[in-house]
Amino acid sequence: MNTHFQPFFDDISSFIPLSRLITDPLRTLAYGTDASFYRLVPQIVVQATSETEIQQLLKAANKHRISVTFRAAGTSLSGQAITDSVLIVLADGWDGYKISQDAMQISLQPGVIGGNANKYLLPFQRKIGPDPASINAAKIGGIAANNASGMCCGTAQNSYQTLKSMRLILADGSLLDTACPDSIQAFKQSHATLLNELSLLAEQTLANQALTERIKHKYRLKNTTGYAINSLIDFTDPIDILQHLMIGSEGTLGFISEITYNTVEEHPHKASALIFFNSVRVTCEAVAALKHTPVAAVELIDRAGLTSVMHKPGMPDFISDLNPNAAALLVETRASNEHQLNQAINEIIATLSQFETASQVEFYTDPSRCAEFWAIRKGLFPAVGAVRLTGTTVIIEDVAFPVERLADAVEDLHSIFKQLNYHEALIFGHALEGNLHFVFTQSFDSKDEVKRYEQLMEDVARLVVDKYDGSLKAEHGTGRNMAPFVEREWGKDAYQLMWSLKKRLDPNNLLNPGVLLNEDPQVHLANLKPMPAAHPLIDKCIECGFCEPSCPSRALTLTPRQRIVIWREISELRRTGSNPERLKRLEADYQYQGEETCAACGLCANTCPVSINTGNLTRAIRAENHITWTKKANWLAQNFSTLLASGRILLTVAHQTQRVLGANFLRKTSSGITRLSQGKVPTWSPSMPRAANRIQARELPSQTNPSSKVIYFASCASRTFGTSSQDTETRSLHEVTLNLLTKAGFEVIFPPKIEQLCCGMPFESKGLFEAAKLKSDELNTTLLELTQDGTVPIFSDTSPCSLRMKDNLDPRLQIFDSVEFIDRFVLNKLDIEAKEMQLAVHVTCSTVKMGLADALIRISRRCASHIVLPDQITCCGFAGDKGFTHPELNASSLRTLKTAVQTCDMGASTSRTCEIGLTQHSGIEYRSILYLLDQQSKAIEQNRP
Repeated sequence: MNTHFQPFFDDISSFIPLSRLITDPLRTLAYGTDASFYRLVPQIVVQATSETEIQQLLKAANKHRISVTFRAAGTSLSGQAITDSVLIVLADGWDGYKISQDAMQISLQPGVIGGNANKYLLPFQRKIGPDPASINAAKIGGIAANNASGMCCGTAQNSYQTLKSMRLILADGSLLDTACPDSIQAFKQSHATLLNELSLLAEQTLANQALTERIKHKYRLKNTTGYAINSLIDFTDPIDILQHLMIGSEGTLGFISEITYNTVEEHPHKASALIFFNSVRVTCEAVAALKHTPVAAVELIDRAGLTSVMHKPGMPDFISDLNPNAAALLVETRASNEHQLNQAINEIIATLSQFETASQVEFYTDPSRCAEFWAIRKGLFPAVGAVRLTGTTVIIEDVAFPVERLADAVEDLHSIFKQLNYHEALIFGHALEGNLHFVFTQSFDSKDEVKRYEQLMEDVARLVVDKYDGSLKAEHGTGRNMAPFVEREWGKDAYQLMWSLKKRLDPNNLLNPGVLLNEDPQVHLANLKPMPAAHPLIDKCIECGFCEPSCPSRALTLTPRQRIVIWREISELRRTGSNPERLKRLEADYQYQGEETCAACGLCANTCPVSINTGNLTRAIRAENHITWTKKANWLAQNFSTLLASGRILLTVAHQTQRVLGANFLRKTSSGITRLSQGKVPTWSPSMPRAANRIQARELPSQTNPSSKVIYFASCASRTFGTSSQDTETRSLHEVTLNLLTKAGFEVIFPPKIEQLCCGMPFESKGLFEAAKLKSDELNTTLLELTQDGTVPIFSDTSPCSLRMKDNLDPRLQIFDSVEFIDRFVLNKLDIEAKEMQLAVHVTCSTVKMGLADALIRISRRCASHIVLPDQITCCGFAGDKGFTHPELNASSLRTLKTAVQTCDMGASTSRTCEIGLTQHSGIEYRSILYLLDQQSKAIEQNRP
């Protein structure tokens, strides 16, 4: 940390714990990136948890003249969420929400993820207006501060238009609640000068007819370039002006600590059509016509875009035959009922009948078919990212043109791409609003490449501003990227008006300086982010941050994006040898921050636009670190039954010790040993399970005429860990499963020598790939023989093992996870009576990745009258044995669980190790869902053995 920041640091450390003040080289670098192509490394990262802390931080910033930047999710694309000064990020405590009685309003704190807000509103058939593509990662603070919109909201339903009220904190640390009369009255007294100045600026703006008309003209389109100066002509009350100025201000005028939106209708009936045209011009003419029909969204995809996704599910075979100038529209219409939907479809088809299309116009209402269409649209951005050269970045620009001139604008953009050799560039966008995105790859590793990008931006500015009078930023925010072009787009009067607002609201220029307004004409070419080659597993990462909400270590150490940022830096330092001391420090810190606390669950791949599983990188790093373990690991693999037997003995001894010495003594003692052994010896907790009962030969069924056979592979976890010592249920999972499947009429067959068998997961997770393969090969051979080359289905009782088996064993084997098998083959063979209870359901990472979450929920609903899916819990962070060796990872991931399940009677999941941690951190007992299903079911007569 630069010594200039020390007095500020000393000051704020009096009210912010040191654990939430970050200054080390690794983590400040990790926070030095957002989804843009810029990098600025902060001197201090502050994890703030409350309004009071924000107020105190701003007062300290004014006292020491230290600039600050606010950051929510860091998914913004224009460089507005990074700084080389002080970065204030949202820690826990910012995810509150409140829905009005009629659901017409929702109040949201800035840490709520946009997609979660819609999830809360879904039961009321309402949603928030903004719908950016990043909605499942972007947080409300950023959505509002950038006035992000999206595919459907247009200009009528963005944050500016749907704002009801807000709580905001100004640069001087003062708080205003625009929904509270007392707060407004107090603010009018304390900030009378500011409010008078805003009123005067509004009057002067209205008196300037040319400027007023300019503002009206600019906002006929989507526009997020500069400040929302339309507030000065839309409102007369300075409080209204102030709160609307905050929308789209990118944290340069104040901090939004809560926003109340007027919600919009979420229509239950939807239909989508992918419509192909033989030319871009006809496509754009069709857009202009559709603007007067009941369409909810009209997305344009140019020919390059169609080519990039031509092999996606749902794309017709004739794509390759379309001419080079072809394009398509993805159209969606929505309605409150089926009749209205059909009327809307007919009206749209009638409107399109005047245009020549390359195929018949056909709307689909099937949700899966519509989802395929929208997956095609959302796949355009990653399609470019997946084919880019290592070392380049993917840039997505965001402009808007008058809809009536859209065809000419698209042709002009194509011409620019051709002239500057951006051959991979493609265009798509929200055509109904004239809002186009163009995506291209860009290297910044040479002066020529930087010059080429500079020329592109100049040519685009000339096209958008000078020729079409459009918007250089329609929904992505101005940031650093377009700050040099604000005056060019708006003109001198509007630009000076924006500076006047900035100086009145942030007189010391401490809030995100240089963003949105910047006098440096070259700022968009400075601080460009390096993207060096690091590892083939991660080189395609575009650092968008979509992975972060699903990561169990996100509040403890690093996120997947941050792990990649650091590994890129380490790889580059190793390659160049330029700074050995820095390299040594980063490598040492990464051991814990990056490798040891990575659950390697792979959920990040589910939300990554280019499907990067950062867990694979972690396992590769572990393989390098554990290369000396290979012989020992192979010996353990070959003597696996001994390992399991030892594990059961240790559990038995530990439980006996607990009875004698007490749980607290054992927990404290084992915790100290865990630290001293650097995680090699696990930490004991009262929720630690008793040893599982061994599978006995006498348990094998002896039916003479079974209705069907199933091979039951009980995982090594379920063969080792029984229920917890505090649980009244003493049966092991394999005993319950055997009873349940037999009840349903199946002949259950255990593999011979099952104690020696393992899918290899425990070894793979540590990067011991050779031992992992030994075990999976052994299991594969046994199961092929036992199932007669796959003719008999296999039941797997632990979801992580099920996933590994499906991924690694012979495809002829019919491998079913417990949830999958029960849902498909067992439920209809049992008489099930739902228990009157609240059941907490944990969907494991593996269950999600296998696409079985809905199946687990269906089974749970059959067993319990009410189920609870805890909000914000993704991967539990137990990660096989991490819950034993690094319990802080499990604790951090489940830190909100106890509150979420406080009304529940018990919990259910599909992985025994996950259930250990869930039990410990919830205060209720978690077991496999099979226990409850067995308890609440009885055999239908014809299924009785």
